[in-house]
Amino acid sequence: MTIIAARRYSEGKAQAGPVAIDGAERPKLPAGTFDWIGVAEPAAAEMNVLRSQFGLHQLAVEDALNPNQLPKVEVYGRHLFIVARTAAMEEGERIEYGQTALFLGPDFVVSVRFGSTRAHSTLRNRLENDALRLAEGPDFVAHAILDFIVDGYQPIIDKLEVAVQAMEERAIDEFPEQSIIRRIFRLRRQLRRFQRIIGPMEEMCERLAVHELPSVDPTARIWFRDVLDHVRRTIVRINGLKETLASIVETASLLEQHRQGEMTRQLASWAAILAVPTAIAGIYGMNFKYMPELEEPWGYPAVMALIALVCGGLWLRFRRMGWV
Repeated sequence: MTIIAARRYSEGKAQAGPVAIDGAERPKLPAGTFDWIGVAEPAAAEMNVLRSQFGLHQLAVEDALNPNQLPKVEVYGRHLFIVARTAAMEEGERIEYGQTALFLGPDFVVSVRFGSTRAHSTLRNRLENDALRLAEGPDFVAHAILDFIVDGYQPIIDKLEVAVQAMEERAIDEFPEQSIIRRIFRLRRQLRRFQRIIGPMEEMCERLAVHELPSVDPTARIWFRDVLDHVRRTIVRINGLKETLASIVETASLLEQHRQGEMTRQLASWAAILAVPTAIAGIYGMNFKYMPELEEPWGYPAVMALIALVCGGLWLRFRRMGWV
């Protein structure tokens, strides 16, 4: 088990020395004092040490060790168990997921991370520089961690929006290549999975923001409402990206049909124009002895003039129709 930090705070200020993680029973802490323990990738035996020391429920510990849980809030006596999913964009537009489980009690908060590359050290340092906020207790720390996780979704959406916008602009100019179409369907699959994984975050945050729960002060609900608002905005942006990706191929198909229609009209126009001299030349190309105007000196100029007149008339007609 990697213990990222194990600190005790009193009135928003960190106490000297780390909190010992040894499984021993914790003493009752004075009012305004709480422990914040952060661990990453713990084993079952190591989680049992935390369970013994902080009185964590066995079912919650088992869920915390399973890195594939969906976001949820569970009540175990005076304690809350919260599961949130983290996400980060890897190379190749692939979204990697992790999990952060929070055990929230009246005088402690324990965070258990699996798979997330975003450590909480920056968040912890920021909170330690704001003693007034940190003095509000472990429920405020739980809010800060959830807010930190949800804020991590925004860079993913930003990158996807840039990519989707570029594909949308390109689809207006030309029909997408096969590689672009495959990329569109990969992104749609990624977005569906993203929405399926973080979708329950909305229900979880709504429960924290609305319902009376142990270890969450009523005055702290406004902070969880802020996280809920961020989650809802993320879901709206995901839905927008899904709709845009779905419309790119449809729009490109319509534009391509329009371009093909214009090309077909142009070809039909020139085919009609060229059919006139072809037909006349075909008639006079027959080897008959008695044909009109064959012996007349003005026959050839008359036929050429007729061809030019008819072809010019057809060209003007098609030009006015916008076909050529």
